[in-house]
Amino acid sequence: MIDRQQVGFAAVGSLMSILFFMIVNFLTSPSEIWFIYPAFVLLFWPLSLASVRKGYYRLYSVLGSLLVIVFLLTLNYMESPEFPWFVYAMFPFVWWPVTIYSGSKAKTLTFAIISGISLTIYYAILNAVMSPEYPWAIYPTFAVIWWPLALYYVRKKQYYPFSISASALMIAFFITVNLVSSPDTIWAIYPIFAILWWPLSMYYFGDKRIKR
Repeated sequence: MIDRQQVGFAAVGSLMSILFFMIVNFLTSPSEIWFIYPAFVLLFWPLSLASVRKGYYRLYSVLGSLLVIVFLLTLNYMESPEFPWFVYAMFPFVWWPVTIYSGSKAKTLTFAIISGISLTIYYAILNAVMSPEYPWAIYPTFAVIWWPLALYYVRKKQYYPFSISASALMIAFFITVNLVSSPDTIWAIYPIFAILWWPLSMYYFGDKRIKR
């Protein structure tokens, strides 16, 4: 059990360490602000202990999310203020407290679908506004579709239909990437050939067929 003394020690220890790194930074290499990296990690120490001690997991998700976003925003401003790259990484950390506050609903298929649609729309807008020359949004979209797809079939224990649907998804993904990236070279047939072995092996070597 985490007590108040441990939380206090973590807070004081983090503050002392951050001040130490800050002093060393400005004395040895003032042209490069690097102390913010260990400071970012150290801030999570007392925050995590205090949250676990009180059971404030929802509040922890909000504060932790804000801490990460502020850290990324600071890095963005310091290193490349002309391009707001932090927005690309922001969505998962915004969705962290949303997931925690959803409670048991976060385990449902409906939540998985809503999350997938939200992420797809978010990155599609970023793609269209910030870099419309290449449709890179297909990559996070492909990744996030696996969540509701796997959840639906695994809960029903329909593994063979899952292999068919998942294979179709991967084939569509590789064909799309082939068309938008290098339409003059038909390379998608190579991963597609490998993918087709998944449902084929599931059909011929599934549990029910082996028992027969």
